[in-house]
Amino acid sequence: MIPTPLTQIPTSPPTDSSVGRGRRLLWPAVTAAGATGFVLVAHLVDPNQPGNYPTCPWLALTGTFCPGCGTLRATHALSEGNLVEALQRNPLTVAAFVVMILGFARWARRQWRGEQRMIAAPAWILYGLFWVIMAFWFARNLPGWTWLSPA
Repeated sequence: MIPTPLTQIPTSPPTDSSVGRGRRLLWPAVTAAGATGFVLVAHLVDPNQPGNYPTCPWLALTGTFCPGCGTLRATHALSEGNLVEALQRNPLTVAAFVVMILGFARWARRQWRGEQRMIAAPAWILYGLFWVIMAFWFARNLPGWTWLSPA
């Protein structure tokens, strides 16, 4: 077998022309509808009012905040356009929303073009994300660090 020069290697995966765009965009559309539903419920049913949602099980059992505590209130604040309040409730959620929106846009674009599936994130990114979440969890429960608490 004769090796091919590097200039002849395709830079992007081949497209799947056998599947129409409507079918390729089904899962991005379902995902967008689910995310929209979540934001709509968080917007309409105010999580700041007692009794609208159950208490965080981790908070109820341990009395400490988990990394997700304040996510509903941050989502509610974002749905009302209040970025400062959302950052006060859970800054990690706001950062996660930005990353998820960018990832969704990339995924939908690749689906639109008919490109093959994206590969999973490299291990170093997943380990880094794990340690960021653990550090956030630890820091938001430190005495005196009330600026990270969702209250």
